[in-house]
Amino acid sequence: MKSSHYHRKGFGLKDEVEPELIRAYESDLITEIKENGNCLERNGIFIKLADSFGFCWGVDRAVSMAYETRRHFPEKKIWITNEIIHNPLVNSHLKEMDVQFVEVDENGNKNLEGITDGDVVIVPAFGASVEEMELLQEKGCEIVDTTCPWVSRVWNRVVKYARSDFTAIIHGKYNHEETIATASRAQTYLIVENLAESRWVCDYILKGGDREEFLRRFEKATSSGFDPDIHLVRVGIANQTTMLKGETELIGKLFEKTMLSKYGPKVIDEHFFSPGDTICDATQERQDAMLLLVEDPLDLMIVIGGFNSSNTGHLKEIAEAKGIPAYHIDGARCIVSGEEILHLENSDADKHKQIPVVKRGWLPQGTDRKIRIGITAGASTPNQVVADVIEHILALKAEAQA
Repeated sequence: MKSSHYHRKGFGLKDEVEPELIRAYESDLITEIKENGNCLERNGIFIKLADSFGFCWGVDRAVSMAYETRRHFPEKKIWITNEIIHNPLVNSHLKEMDVQFVEVDENGNKNLEGITDGDVVIVPAFGASVEEMELLQEKGCEIVDTTCPWVSRVWNRVVKYARSDFTAIIHGKYNHEETIATASRAQTYLIVENLAESRWVCDYILKGGDREEFLRRFEKATSSGFDPDIHLVRVGIANQTTMLKGETELIGKLFEKTMLSKYGPKVIDEHFFSPGDTICDATQERQDAMLLLVEDPLDLMIVIGGFNSSNTGHLKEIAEAKGIPAYHIDGARCIVSGEEILHLENSDADKHKQIPVVKRGWLPQGTDRKIRIGITAGASTPNQVVADVIEHILALKAEAQA
């Protein structure tokens, strides 16, 4: 194996890059709104910001490390193995800094052939698979690892399961970078996206069923050689850190109850590995803030974040569960006009996908009262992007009133 240098703590250049980060991603408008109790009234619109939204500590750390890397290696070719975070503005800034993004095909396969000995490779906040890390080491790269510590915590859990010959039941999306990285550290795994899939699996554990149907159903969500009749005897729960905490907890309780029913309380420890809490603090804070926000009387909710941001999508689900019209957008560009908005909706063709669609009539028109809009943002969204959205909405309303 070729020699490789590994960097996990940055390069001590935080103070140097901080002014640049503030200019690029902070906003005076957001500061003003926060100082006013997270409220803004203007142009016939009342805007209420969630108490917690936007950049989390792990994202801030990853972005800062990426900027530090460019400063520390001014002449070297720098790559990122995926988006540093799920935000188009941040990723576009890095491209402007001559940071190369590894090509990824429609199936999620990465082309690492262009990376050569001595290149610098940034591993994003979501982490990377074991196989990918080994390949980068073999290439002799300088590796800058920005993996969020909360993600690493889940990895430790999964490794512990593997050592004890337990199958990792991972609550997550099988094609998400973080879940792929987590699954690569498991001996055997099954990925379930939601409570409905978990119930189906637990029903199989208790009653048996068609093994081939099981394997077809979870074809993309199981480890190589997975056999439900063998590998569901001993299980432990893990998760993608950006999933809904309440759903992860329900899935854990469901599998525990299932194994108790199947094997009895005396030997439960031989069949179920009790999970701890591995939903990241920032994700939970934003979900809790959203739960409070939807208690306000709102006409609609704007949820801002990259279209491939899992935690942003779950914030939208909270609003929808409350019956509030909610729109997941990635920035001001999605607000086409006061009549049309481009946002994500579930795909009718594939339950695992969401697609951008144009919605008409998103902004109430012709009302004499103030329109009440709730706004939040996923953990990868800078304040400046939130401010741009707010300013665009206010400008559209002002134009309509002129």
